[in-house]
Amino acid sequence: MAGLRRRPDRRTALRFDPDLGDRALTVARHDLLIGRWQGVRDLLRATGDNWPLRTHRIRALAGAAAGSSLVEAWRAAEPDSGDAAVLRAATEVTRVFNGAIAAGRGAGVDRDRVDVAVMACLGAADARPADPMPWASLLTVVRLYDGGVPRRELRGWWDELRRRDPYHLEGHVQMLRYFSARWHGTHGTMYDFARDAAGAAPAGSPLPVLVQIARVEEYRYVADAAKGRPVRGFGQHWTHELAVTELLRTYDRWLGGRAPGPVLAEEAAELNYLAHAACSAGLTREGTALVGLLGERVATVPWVYTGDPAQQITRWRAGAATG
Repeated sequence: MAGLRRRPDRRTALRFDPDLGDRALTVARHDLLIGRWQGVRDLLRATGDNWPLRTHRIRALAGAAAGSSLVEAWRAAEPDSGDAAVLRAATEVTRVFNGAIAAGRGAGVDRDRVDVAVMACLGAADARPADPMPWASLLTVVRLYDGGVPRRELRGWWDELRRRDPYHLEGHVQMLRYFSARWHGTHGTMYDFARDAAGAAPAGSPLPVLVQIARVEEYRYVADAAKGRPVRGFGQHWTHELAVTELLRTYDRWLGGRAPGPVLAEEAAELNYLAHAACSAGLTREGTALVGLLGERVATVPWVYTGDPAQQITRWRAGAATG
């Protein structure tokens, strides 16, 4: 009838915000896009030593800065700025990965570019000695070395990260990926690392979600190798007993010890992994609760690996709204 308003379509309301609701980050990233680095400087200065928030912001800013020379301009203007050095290192790592992706798998990686990124990370560690982020960036880029790096050297860098922040989530995620079958390890090595780190984490820490991130890494590896063909014995990847048990353990340990309140931007990316795991396992209570908790802080990853992100999240959002 003409006099009735149509109900809004939930699909049109779903918006993927790359900053995950961090409005100050959005403003600073816009400054980069229009050629100003001063807003980024002020943002990182205000962020201080809040390592989770700082990591979230540097990751996003590095992605925005990778296609320009703005970080180098800041570094030249303020050569003593530790923040500029840390962001420049993260940006260089992003550039190397972007180049590897553009070249295509199997095309090889420019080792000289990897060396430049490694030196930028080590320089940033000297410029801001208390900051764990240069070590997380280093653990990210050394995956690109053919054959990896000597175990002793890797262990030394890992110890440097943990000395600064023993529960640094980004650093743990990058180490997990280093140990994955896609890079320099096996599924078993990756899961062992994830479970050991999860078991040592204090209540309320997001580190137990490493197990769910490992499950996504395994899924991607197997699915990529299958090239669209069905994988025998893989149908219960998300729903078998161990997967569900570990998912519920993460749910209880992370959310059970987490301070009540809305989701923070710096925890949203990993919370998407937990929500995805619950939804993929068909756990209605946990899935709807997690998607409801995320609200507008939804991300395309890891949903994009199992279908259309908007369709998956919208379906579970409807359950959260009526549950």
